[in-house]
Amino acid sequence: MSITEISRGNSPLVLGVPHTGPIIPDDIWPGLNENGQMLTDTDWHIHDLFHDLLPDITTVRTLVHRYVIDANRDPDGTSLYPGQNTTELCPTTDFDGRKIYRENRAPDSEMIMERRKQYHAPYHTALQQELDRLRDIHGFVVLFDCHSIRSNIPFLFDGKLPDFNIGTADGTTCARAIETATVAICAQAKGFSHVLNGRFKGGWTTRHYGRPEIGQHAIQMEIAQSTYMMESPPWTYDTNKANILKAHLENILATLSQWSPQ
Repeated sequence: MSITEISRGNSPLVLGVPHTGPIIPDDIWPGLNENGQMLTDTDWHIHDLFHDLLPDITTVRTLVHRYVIDANRDPDGTSLYPGQNTTELCPTTDFDGRKIYRENRAPDSEMIMERRKQYHAPYHTALQQELDRLRDIHGFVVLFDCHSIRSNIPFLFDGKLPDFNIGTADGTTCARAIETATVAICAQAKGFSHVLNGRFKGGWTTRHYGRPEIGQHAIQMEIAQSTYMMESPPWTYDTNKANILKAHLENILATLSQWSPQ
């Protein structure tokens, strides 16, 4: 079974979806404790939220859960937020700082290396291939990395997270016009809050692929889950809320798909 799901289009826009996968391999599942088996830190429903918002765009999604390995982390395990609470390449705690593995079942260095080969590398190989394919067609490509997170997680950040969290690593991962256009749409979204390069400045994916000097642009969107779903089990999708949110996301994607370098 393939652990990477690809939907191909021919516009210069690619959606990366690294954190909605439900799969925990059979050799890993028994090692998770009761807390880990709740899969609390899933980017719930994000692939559904973005599905069919716009025709002819490419989506690359890993089906493996982030508790197996986080596809948005540096494969070397280097933290992007030194000094701040975060989770590892192969997480051993959840976003509340609680253990997710049974005693003596957390992955060791050999297991982590194997997970990198089996689950992290295939997703990024597929993502780079799609970026290369579309950059060959258009001369440039835009990666929109799709994420969501609970709006209140004291272990990771103070207070309530804004609804739209835009990350460009302080303007380094994409053309300024891409950043400006995205921020403008979020600012005009009535009833929604936003921030640029706040607590989430863009994960490893955005920083790794964001190379505007070669025509490869990347921007991350971290959405507060309170905007479209219940933020506690059973993590129910709220269609009425989601439809309001989707109108703004569609506007962002349409704008970025029509953008081209001057």
